[in-house]
Amino acid sequence: MTVVTLRIAPNVQHALDAGEPVVALESTVVTHGLPAPRNLELGRLLEAEVRHAGAVPATIGVLGGDLVVGLNDDQLQRLATGRPEKASLWNLAALSVRGAHAGTTVATTVHAAHRAGIAVFATGGIGGVHDHPFDESADLDALARTPVVTVCSGPKSILDAAATLERLESAGVPVVGWRSDHLAGFHLPLTDLPLPARADAPAEIAAMHRAQRAFGLPQAIVVSQPVDDGVDPDAYRGWLEAARHEARARGVHGKDATPFLLSALAERSHGATVDVNMRLLRHNAGLAARIAAALTNDAPAASSHATYRRDAHAPHLHGTDVPG
Repeated sequence: MTVVTLRIAPNVQHALDAGEPVVALESTVVTHGLPAPRNLELGRLLEAEVRHAGAVPATIGVLGGDLVVGLNDDQLQRLATGRPEKASLWNLAALSVRGAHAGTTVATTVHAAHRAGIAVFATGGIGGVHDHPFDESADLDALARTPVVTVCSGPKSILDAAATLERLESAGVPVVGWRSDHLAGFHLPLTDLPLPARADAPAEIAAMHRAQRAFGLPQAIVVSQPVDDGVDPDAYRGWLEAARHEARARGVHGKDATPFLLSALAERSHGATVDVNMRLLRHNAGLAARIAAALTNDAPAASSHATYRRDAHAPHLHGTDVPG
């Protein structure tokens, strides 16, 4: 009989038990991002960013079929130097049964983080809606039902940002601009899409997360942090159109579209998009650590159960009562 486990590293479990700030990190940036050895260097760099900002990093991956929260350096090297697969929620069970090694996507990472008790996650860009041909990332559904603060630089800029934002809104996922009133554009600093909320301090996001949980809302809070010094928008549009044309000519679509387009953009931009991606990943890891610290420092000492206040003018609910 196959036994599937969620393994939490001792240092991560100790930090959680002690009430210390912890930040979850995905592993697909290592397994399906840069070529070796830069991929391993990036994984280590993101963990160092989290530590420098005062939190404990917990990189998540699949090893031997187990979902591991808090990869140690040897385990990170195994994922960086082997030929691991990519674990999303739709194939996680099958990979586990086969005893596979895999990097975790946004969807799988937020799922594992929440199960482990980690409240904050940092990534580069979230998945979303492709327009031609239509395809929708599993990340959106995971964000709609997993209450983890997700720090990103908006949806990947190969996506339909407006459709992705609309999909998140329909699913009840709050998107908060970090010191900005517009959605971040991943490789581009900003889109022209306005956001309903912004935050200028980590404590504001921590307060939003606590309010979200107090209301019993299951969604993540997506924090959209614009990258500093993104690529030139006009040049980017040209690179992207050429990359999409090449993808259509080769019949690339579905789950293969995103890695193909990102690779084509890196080639056409002579590595400029990769440099921007690495910079935003680092900045997002640092911000996530500061939010995790704010959640830890300001955590109520009382019970974690929500407290409700009845409006004196509200009608009485027969047969039930409002706790509080």
